[in-house]
Amino acid sequence: MRRLPLVLGLCLTVTAGFGQALPRLLDHNTLGWVVYSGDHALSDQWALHTEYQLRRVKVLGAQQQHLARLGLVRQLTDRVTVSGGYTYFQTHEYGRYPTVSGLPQPEHRLYEDVTLTDAFGPLQLEQRLRLEQRWVGQRAEEGAGRVQAWEYQHRIRYQLAGSYPLQGPTIDDGEWYLNAFDELFISFGRNVGNNIFNQNRLSGGLGYQFSDNAKVELNYLNQVTQHAEPNPATGRPVFEINNGFRVNILYDLDFTGGQQE
Repeated sequence: MRRLPLVLGLCLTVTAGFGQALPRLLDHNTLGWVVYSGDHALSDQWALHTEYQLRRVKVLGAQQQHLARLGLVRQLTDRVTVSGGYTYFQTHEYGRYPTVSGLPQPEHRLYEDVTLTDAFGPLQLEQRLRLEQRWVGQRAEEGAGRVQAWEYQHRIRYQLAGSYPLQGPTIDDGEWYLNAFDELFISFGRNVGNNIFNQNRLSGGLGYQFSDNAKVELNYLNQVTQHAEPNPATGRPVFEINNGFRVNILYDLDFTGGQQE
């Protein structure tokens, strides 16, 4: 343990030197994200998770990404939930230093996560740890042709989210609340490039609960993303600094027919 400060100091020194030798290229984009998600009850312990995200840049003027997710959710205790499933992801060409040119880049993912829920008075907190196995499509020609190979990567994500009622000790039907989250993404594995730090998202805003199973949130979103490869013209690392809004639509259905206990 005595050596830990020395090791950290050396790492910081190397990182600082690298940053001085190769200053970052910053790519600023204005985001407009619309997100739908729902956990639809199948029994008192199981639910079907559905999710779709439409991500745009230049506010809503150009495509950025599309995400579709399907999974199963298992409630282990009042505090602990686990889930897993499949995600289809698609990235389009955008920004000053695009990672994709021409045709969009497809990606398939499997994911597994565990969520812990806690209450501190009126404040509700959720911690989620997610593992992802990713297959990223690679085309034979830059931006053209069919996908010829799938590059395999791993990623781990940690999210801390919270909500706080504005009209009483709890969030009830017909009431407003505050919500916020921060999520850190770390890539690992042999096919990961420079972006071991993959990205970070910070978001917060105002929500309204129509009923227990229906909510809408309007959030400010800040996203910092590191590209896996440096800019080919300069060799400098590229970081996206993206800001904008995110609309969350949360709607849960009950497929049990009132059979839950």
